[in-house]
Amino acid sequence: MTSAQKTIFLVDDDMTNLTVGDKTLSEIYNVFTLNSGALLLKMLERRIPDLILLDLEMPEMDGYETIKLVKAKKETRDVPVIFLTGKSNSESELEGLSLGAIDYISKPFSPPLLRKRIELHLLVDSQKKELINFNNNLQGMVDAKTKTILELQNAILSTMAELVEGRDEIEGTHIVKTQKYLQILLGAIKEKELYREEISSWDYDLVLQSTQLHDVGKIVIKDNILQKPGKLTDEEFEQVKKHTTFGEKIIDKIRKRTSEERFLLYAKILAGTHHERWDGTGYPKGLKNVEIPLLGRMMAIADVYDALVSERPYKKAFTHKAAVDIILSCKGTHFDPGMVDLFLDVSDEFQKVIPNTELNYA
Repeated sequence: MTSAQKTIFLVDDDMTNLTVGDKTLSEIYNVFTLNSGALLLKMLERRIPDLILLDLEMPEMDGYETIKLVKAKKETRDVPVIFLTGKSNSESELEGLSLGAIDYISKPFSPPLLRKRIELHLLVDSQKKELINFNNNLQGMVDAKTKTILELQNAILSTMAELVEGRDEIEGTHIVKTQKYLQILLGAIKEKELYREEISSWDYDLVLQSTQLHDVGKIVIKDNILQKPGKLTDEEFEQVKKHTTFGEKIIDKIRKRTSEERFLLYAKILAGTHHERWDGTGYPKGLKNVEIPLLGRMMAIADVYDALVSERPYKKAFTHKAAVDIILSCKGTHFDPGMVDLFLDVSDEFQKVIPNTELNYA
């Protein structure tokens, strides 16, 4: 934008000053002359200038009162204002600068000096706007790049988790479904404002992504045990139970090689505690009641519900109603009573979950 396209509002109650100012500036700028602060405010409702030259001493509404009103409005608060004044004392200048003026020009003003000061301030303002635009564009580029990296990271995690756990087509959807179930529970917790202190520091996107690693420890469990079409022996079940502690160890190894702490901390909690039980009879540590982290208590319901309604090599799928009844029957034993109540409130949403449902991070 050239200087000829810049618009200046010249506000002064003295007609001589308006005439001289207009003559001095109109060859370079688009100048509007106004003889009061009230007229300036009305004009600002229709048009926003690039700069305002504002007389300090005017009847009815002086420059101080006028600039307060200009700076109070979002639409005009960033417009540069230069005071025109016959005063030459530091107190009046300091007051004007504290109200948002960028400079003082003494009257009667020198036309060359007036033009040069305006040119300088318009240049500074233009550079400031360019810098803001550059920063906004740069932030947009960073956000877009970050989003791409996160999408890639999520795709890799999802694929890896499915390969680890899903060694057949039936199991492969477990990760996506449990992730969606946890999202439903999280949404209900936020809506009902439950566990506010516990979840206040959570990054919900990272929590949901971390669910993909809750069964990563199954990588060490042999296929003939995971896919056994009948009941496991006690020895085989002991092997399966180890996937929780193996999962924690795998995640700890990853943590040593990266500075990303929160995501992996969520993942470790989920991997190590989603088979704990409210009454202390779960594994691997036999945690009881609120000793079990909230994430573990949430994942316990998501994990069991999906196991119940899904077909496995050793069982047929239960109906949704049967799964809900089983979870309700385990209230206070296997599951956190409060979490069961929450599940009952949103169980219809669980039923609607379809394999490969795309997650919407809220």
